Amino acid sequence: MDQALQYAAIISEIIAKQAIILGPDIAILKARNVSGLVVDDQGKVTEIKGEPAMALQKLINEYVELSGMIVKNTLGSIFDKYPDIKKVD
Repeated sequence: MDQALQYAAIISEIIAKQAIILGPDIAILKARNVSGLVVDDQGKVTEIKGEPAMALQKLINEYVELSGMIVKNTLGSIFDKYPDIKKVD
């Protein structure tokens, strides 16, 4: 398998895993935010324009950025239940 196909395979797999966590709509939407990445409606990479390694890193950054906010929002609602406990920002 050539390198471009390997990158397409791993990126498609990452999108599939994120679809389980985030739901397919959000996972695909975030993947489509990555410039150079062409993703079909099932979350499969159909084309990578430009440097595949850069597209992979940008995709990871998209999900980390989103997951970070999800974690922060989840923790915020938990801390709201315990007003006497102070969190460090």
